[in-house]
Amino acid sequence: MSVKIVTDSTADLPHKVAQELGIAVVPLYVRFGSEAYRDGVDLSTEEFYRKLASSKTLPSTAAPSPGEIAAVYDKLAEETDEILSIHLSSKYSATYEVALRAREQMKKTCRVEIIDSLSAIMGEGLMVTTAAQEAQAGASLEEIADMVKQALPKTQVRMTFDTLEYLRRGGRIGRAQALLGGLLRVNPIAGIKDGETHPVGRERSRSKAIEWLYNFVAGFAKKPVRGLAVEYATAFEEAEGLVRRLTPLFPQIPIYVSTVSPVVGTHVGPGVLSVSVLER
Repeated sequence: MSVKIVTDSTADLPHKVAQELGIAVVPLYVRFGSEAYRDGVDLSTEEFYRKLASSKTLPSTAAPSPGEIAAVYDKLAEETDEILSIHLSSKYSATYEVALRAREQMKKTCRVEIIDSLSAIMGEGLMVTTAAQEAQAGASLEEIADMVKQALPKTQVRMTFDTLEYLRRGGRIGRAQALLGGLLRVNPIAGIKDGETHPVGRERSRSKAIEWLYNFVAGFAKKPVRGLAVEYATAFEEAEGLVRRLTPLFPQIPIYVSTVSPVVGTHVGPGVLSVSVLER
């Protein structure tokens, strides 16, 4: 029996990828007033932004309950005796802590290892896909968990925004607070470091910010890389253009194209565009 991999919806895995690799995805929640939606299940990214535009109240987000995650573990325990669960940075969400509590609530006997990715979006997603590929290849739980822990400092995420207002309102801005204010109409660039959002820089235009992202990923072209991803909220054409330019630089590595989930969208806004790199 192979190791089963679990993650949460903020890893922003394309549905087809999660399906092909047998990854169980636990949804977080988006709330508009009294209405709660399971991230990516009851509400797609497109529906979320339509709702955001027409809503008088700002949405909030919430972790799943321990019981919901325990139910996923128990279901998988019918197929395996080893589970690896990889989750959103504990500095962004309570999901990792909830997973620890879920393990204690399991009804079935199964070994469950839980890892704080110290990342989010496809930074988290690349660790998860690599873990699932290793599991399908027959690696043990210890081997996969060790690989993921080694991948933590090798996972790079960079993103540009048209505004940091959503991060600020949601309290997820971290050290990127330093990018607020200053010049009008700048395009901030941030990264994820040690599990939280950090400032990287600013560009004077959207096109320059996208060029910055391209150059960042291109800098890995001659280095050993395990995974690449480009992610967007509403800017599909910009994401597609980035992928088109990057593909010739990485002929052996598929570049995942992902949309941010509603939970992530709540905190980053519609103009976000990001790149993720997992070094080998």
